[in-house]
Formats: sequence, structure tokens, C-alpha cells
Amino acid sequence: MTSSVDDRIRELLSQIRADGLYKQERLIAGPQGGTVRIRSGGVEREVVNLCANNYLGLASHPDVVAAAKAGLDEFGFGMASVRFICGTQTLHRELEQTIARYLGKDDAVLFAACFDANGGVFEPLLEADDAIISDSLNHASIIDGVRLCKAKRYRFANGDMNELEDRLKEADRNGARFKLIATDGVFSMDGYVANLPAICDLAERYGALVMVDDCHATGHLGESGRGTPALTGVKQRVDIVTGTLGKSLGGAMGGFVAASQPIIDLLRQRSRPYLFSNSLAPAVAAGSIKAIEIAQGADDRRQKLAIHSGRFRSGLENAGFELLPGVTPIIPVMLHEAPLAQKMAAALDERGVYVAGFFYPVVPKGKARIRTQMSAALTEKDVDHAVDAFADAGKALGII
Repeated sequence: MTSSVDDRIRELLSQIRADGLYKQERLIAGPQGGTVRIRSGGVEREVVNLCANNYLGLASHPDVVAAAKAGLDEFGFGMASVRFICGTQTLHRELEQTIARYLGKDDAVLFAACFDANGGVFEPLLEADDAIISDSLNHASIIDGVRLCKAKRYRFANGDMNELEDRLKEADRNGARFKLIATDGVFSMDGYVANLPAICDLAERYGALVMVDDCHATGHLGESGRGTPALTGVKQRVDIVTGTLGKSLGGAMGGFVAASQPIIDLLRQRSRPYLFSNSLAPAVAAGSIKAIEIAQGADDRRQKLAIHSGRFRSGLENAGFELLPGVTPIIPVMLHEAPLAQKMAAALDERGVYVAGFFYPVVPKGKARIRTQMSAALTEKDVDHAVDAFADAGKALGII
């Protein structure tokens, strides 16, 4: 039996390779930053990094690293347990309260990752006679979280407010008790910002809650980096914010839900990824507290990030590349076919630029791309080098 299963898996892997969809992991020999050292074949070289979520450049910030070391010294390596048994330290509560204050919510609850936060937020709050209305481009973690919930599921086309209203009406016709609209704040593969004012207007009209996954916004978008609700002026109208500590806010790991006190209290009682996963490592919690402190006052980094984004976007547009429009540091370069995206990524690697090709099932078939992401850790020289490398590789491959 084992042999036949292995044979079938080998067939699947061979087909994935043949389709140009096989993903290769690369080795980074050092800390995350605007440039990184990659190791291949026993050789190390430095490349400009355009594929990290390190928007504010805090992943190797010396103050964040020092705070993490201090947390390790004071609180140890780990709790070796889930929190409701013996795993809550004062450090964890300090981090949760820091997140809640930062985002203007009553409280917050920590998870091992935002994937777990989104996987555990729906099922405790909603039951079979409730409804979830979800944007079609929402992150996989939201999709999986919705699947785990017994509530009725509705979906609307990305950013289509008319269809969202139709789904809200449909949920009402079907007798939904409670309704929740779920959306990404920034759609990670495209860089689009959700139309939160219109979503909140519809939510208020039809008596629905609003949940925003703000992983690709918290820390670097909006006033003091408070994310898309702050950016779009609806901070007090969004009921639930989920987010991560693994991107702008230090880049380590861990996720959270921030909301009203009753919602957070119920998640502590019923959310399975919270109840049955270890506490965050103390070093991660301590470093994340420092990262949030830095992020709140990091207008200089946010300005630098915006300048880099504009410089890179205009450079690629002038070179003739097809880009998705947007105002965020996520700048997708559309190549459409998976093999071409992989060839482009390899060509850029040869030219000292670290990127990744994205293709099915991460994005729809025919929508393959190089998703580039700017960082405050980059220099103008890094950005210009990346533009030149794209232009040279694009010409070599006949893309431009």
C-alpha cells in the first residue's frame, strides 16, 4: 500500500514539474533585509531582495533583536504548553494589550500565525443559521476558516459592491440571523486596497459585522501604520481585525484577532487554534512589542517605502512591463504563464535580484506573475539596480 501511494505521489510531483508549477526553496545565509545572502552549490552571494514582506525593514532592526534577546533572558525559550493550561506569561498579555491599543480595539488574542487566527475566528462566533459573505480574492486562510464554520457561505466578486449587496439581500431572504462580511484589507497577490467605506456602508444598511484581514497593511499603511481601516477612514466601523506579526511588525511569526471584549473573550474559550497551540515564544512576543513601538513612530520609514514604490513602479512602466495598478508596496509584474514567470525569476536571480514567480494554485491559471514588494530597508541604488535588471532580463526573454 505504501509503495502504491508513493508511486502516485511521484506521478503528481512529475506532473507539477512538467506543468512548470514546481516551487523551489532557496537558502538565505543570514538575516532578512533589503539585501540578503543566498547560498547555492556551496557559494554565497548578495542579492537585492524584492520578495519579502519586510515592508518597514524591521526584521533585523537592532532594537527589535535586542528586545527579543532580553525576552529570552527574562522569560526563557518557550512555554511548552497551551495557554489555558500553563502558558500565559505577562509578556503575552502585554503584547495583546499593545496590539489592541494600537488598533483601537478593546482587546486582542494571539495565535501562532494569522493563518490560525483566520482559521479560528469564524467557527466560535457563527452557527448554522448565520451567514458569511466573503470576497472572492480573500486569502486562503479566510477560505479555510470559512470552510470550518457551519454558517452559510456567500461569495462576491473582488471589490464588486453591487454583488456584495446582492449577497447580503440573499442572506436575508434565506433567514440569516447574523451576517459577517469578510475581506482582506490589501489583497496580497494584487496589491489592491479593499473599498472599506462602501463595505461598511452596506454592513450598516444590512446589519452585518465587518472583518478585515490586514496582514499586508498593519504597520505601514494608514496613520501611524494602523492599517487599511485607518487609511480609508473607517477605523471605528470595522468590527474585527486579524493580522500578523510576521510582516511589517518585526517579521517573526504569530497572528492576532483584535475586536470588542465579548468577541475576544469567546475566542479564548472556543477558538481551537488558540486552545490547542503553544504560546508564542517569549523572544517573539518581546521583539514584536518593540516592533509595534517603532512602527507607530516610523513615518520616515513609511515615506521612504512610498518613495521606493513610486520609483520602482515608474521605472518598470517606462521599461514597458505590464503592472497591476495600485498604491501599495506590492507591485505585481504580470507574465501570465507559469513557465515564463519561472524563467524571469531565474534571469533576475542571475542579475542579482531576488524575486519569486507566482502561479497556479497561488493565483488563477493564466495570471502568473512576479510579485515584487518594496521595503524601507532598500536603498535608491537597490531600487535602480532592480529596475535595470528587470529591463535587461525582460529584453533577453522577449517580454518587453
